[in-house]
Amino acid sequence: MTEFRFHHLERFRVDQALPHMLERAFDAGRRIVVRAPSDEMVAALNDRLWTYDDASFLPHGAAGDGEPASHPIFLTARAENPNNAKILVLLSGAEPSAGDDAFEEVIFLFDGRDPGAVSEARARWKALRDEGRTLSYWREGDDGWERAR
Repeated sequence: MTEFRFHHLERFRVDQALPHMLERAFDAGRRIVVRAPSDEMVAALNDRLWTYDDASFLPHGAAGDGEPASHPIFLTARAENPNNAKILVLLSGAEPSAGDDAFEEVIFLFDGRDPGAVSEARARWKALRDEGRTLSYWREGDDGWERAR
């Protein structure tokens, strides 16, 4: 059964928090798809993941970066899973799809300082709760993500 996790950013921007989230999942041997709301955001994130930390390397790719299945982290603006990922990270504005149930985890990453993103997250939470889905809510803490009640 798919777990739907809501990660509420309060301190960092998406482009600051996402690389660290991806590092943890990658270090645990997980494959990830990140769905952004636009091709422009995919391109910006692709660039960001190459430059966010001089001491780290986070293998990733997007359309046009070779065989999608070879990338443990794949960035896209479409509803797809070309690298057989178990985790889907949905960024604010990215459309969920019926195929998202194929992932073990779906993480909604949203900026709590953006009223539109908060409204979108609340609506998604309510819809998934009404469907009887497994949900959890996470906030940024002093030492990383903390599960809220």
